[in-house]
Amino acid sequence: MRRGMVFGMLLALGGLAAVKAQQPPADAPKVIDVEKVKDNLFVLRNGGGNTAVFVTATGVVVVDAKNPGWGTPILNKIKELTPKPVTMLINTHTHGDHVSGNVEFPATIDFVAQENTKANMEKMPIFKEHNNVGMAKRTFKDRMTIGKGADQIDLYYFGRGHTNGDAWVVFPSLRIVHAGDIFASKSVPLIDEANGGSMLEISGTLMKAYNGIKNVDTIINGHTPAQTTWADLKEYADFNKELADWMQAELKAGKTPEQAAAEWKLPEKYKGYSATVGALFGGLAGRIATLQKEMKK
Repeated sequence: MRRGMVFGMLLALGGLAAVKAQQPPADAPKVIDVEKVKDNLFVLRNGGGNTAVFVTATGVVVVDAKNPGWGTPILNKIKELTPKPVTMLINTHTHGDHVSGNVEFPATIDFVAQENTKANMEKMPIFKEHNNVGMAKRTFKDRMTIGKGADQIDLYYFGRGHTNGDAWVVFPSLRIVHAGDIFASKSVPLIDEANGGSMLEISGTLMKAYNGIKNVDTIINGHTPAQTTWADLKEYADFNKELADWMQAELKAGKTPEQAAAEWKLPEKYKGYSATVGALFGGLAGRIATLQKEMKK
């Protein structure tokens, strides 16, 4: 019983652990690498999650703002790309390696997030310490459209996965979407139970996105060094469905999450996927334990 309570407490602290584990040393040089995806769309890498910079006719829209201390380097890098001012920051989800840089952005710009993500962000100390600078001013439930024509951005929410507020940020004119960490990379998914994530539902959520978003070719993922394709999203949804089905079968066979995790092997057909699972959110055993609790509801 005591062991289970301790494990549950560790999972509850998963969001905080994720932030700390993904932060580089504070005194490390803050070097941002830039990839030009389109003439008016750039991806900024390093310092946390991948940041998108969308240059519109009237200003710059930023998607995700990395770890603490990286907001100013993002803003400085944008000045090298365009003279236009930053007018909006959209967050894909609540984690510190995607939202902490918000507090360094001008308080006058528009901050946008899915409504559950705003609720999760309101629990984060960094926003309380900065008088809520960078907190979402506008939210959406299932869908929101911002702008029009070549500058249009469509925001979607399809359900629980990495968290309970994962936004899909679509640039229709470019046929590109920023998926955040619900599709962080080709690997076992990161499931933040404390912030509403679901191992049981993520595959269905991914399929809803695949079927619900039209005319997209390219995905900016949360943490990959290069973009993935729309076909990769279908494959990733299938991977998660098979993984969850395997987990349920192992649990129904009477195995503990730890026993099942020790036996898991990456299916050979998923070439290019990571065969290792990091310690975040309890590792693979933590994902299985999360699903186990979901099965009992």
